[in-house]
Amino acid sequence: MHLNRASSERKSNDWIIAQMRGDSHWLLIDDDKNLVDTETCQLITLSFSEVKEFHLDNAVFLGLDGQESYFALDISKSANKDHLTLPHGAHFVDMRQVGPQLPPTMASVGVLAKGLCYWHNTHQFCGRCGTKNISVEAGHARKCLNPECRHMTFPRTDPAVIMLVTHMFSDGIERCLLGRQAQWPDGVYSTLAGFVDPAETLEQAVIREVKEEANIDVAEVKYLASQPWPFPSSLMLGFIAKATTTDIAVEQDELDHAQWFSRSELDAFLEWGVDAPGFKLTRKDSISRYLLEHWRAS
Repeated sequence: MHLNRASSERKSNDWIIAQMRGDSHWLLIDDDKNLVDTETCQLITLSFSEVKEFHLDNAVFLGLDGQESYFALDISKSANKDHLTLPHGAHFVDMRQVGPQLPPTMASVGVLAKGLCYWHNTHQFCGRCGTKNISVEAGHARKCLNPECRHMTFPRTDPAVIMLVTHMFSDGIERCLLGRQAQWPDGVYSTLAGFVDPAETLEQAVIREVKEEANIDVAEVKYLASQPWPFPSSLMLGFIAKATTTDIAVEQDELDHAQWFSRSELDAFLEWGVDAPGFKLTRKDSISRYLLEHWRAS
């Protein structure tokens, strides 16, 4: 994320209004989808003059790129959206479909816009007293309207662990553990993953999730990398772990199937999206794929 969030300045309404009316770029969100030019696969940003007829009290300030400001505006419930004239080739698209094809800087801006708009839509009421709340601090907080409460709510991210589990078998071949859920595209296998429970460390979450999903015991849990995944609001924390047992037993409500795969077997996997029978790798933009490629190259 290259934008300057201007965390102090954005608390001033006058400053925000000046940014809106200046050199501003507006990312529109409709039904959790971003406005994209599907012919060039680029995020579309509109000017202030093109969006000023909308209700802008719920606009979210995303940040500054030099002297240029970026805002997100959710028009899902706006009566004016039917009168909006969109550029040729413009459509509202799920960021997961276009993210890998966008420049990383704009992909990060797009998912930030989508993630913050989703948070606002799902936090319309105070979690303490149930009273209606409103957007404040240029969309980076919500404040309860109950004068006896006034609770401030801020965007939250749900931590989730995702792990590549490996084991050196007695035949001298190291294999990794991959699983699949029934609703995934045919043939796709991925690393195991799950949300972090309250009061547990990330390492404990890795150990628990692998045991719950595949009945495999693991040790030597090591952190490798992370990936924001605001679909809707997760942060994926990637680990590599060593299995101390190898007999797989899956619970059908967790995984449909799990299996050990060698590096040579992975070489025969097809890519995500290929319309042909056989095992398939996960998307190239996923941290699951990153963990897998890290291990294959080791």
